[in-house]
Amino acid sequence: MKYFIIFNIIWLLTSCATITNDPNVPISLTFSDGSEGTCQISNKRFAQTIEIPSTTMVRRSDDALKYDCKTEDGRESFGAIPSTMGGKIVASAVFLDFGIVDAITDKHREYPANFVLPVKQKKD
Repeated sequence: MKYFIIFNIIWLLTSCATITNDPNVPISLTFSDGSEGTCQISNKRFAQTIEIPSTTMVRRSDDALKYDCKTEDGRESFGAIPSTMGGKIVASAVFLDFGIVDAITDKHREYPANFVLPVKQKKD
């Protein structure tokens, strides 16, 4: 019985603690003036062309989500949406893997659920 308890304690202390987040996160994109258009969005793990306004699934990554957009009337908007660390990485780091597995997969990173893309006002 003593060995069983010792084995279980060692097993619990050396187990991996990885985050079970989905590799993709939804993000809703709109232009600041409400117009429609298209965007090319990308990070180091993902690239896609999407219609604006829309909600799309984006692959989590530790780098910013870059966007290069054009409205229907030709106005352009470009920039990057920063990713942030989620709170679950702290729980993962408490265990002996120190969040290494999650740092490799980027499943601890998050993008904002909604983002407004700035675009210059239409000239009359």
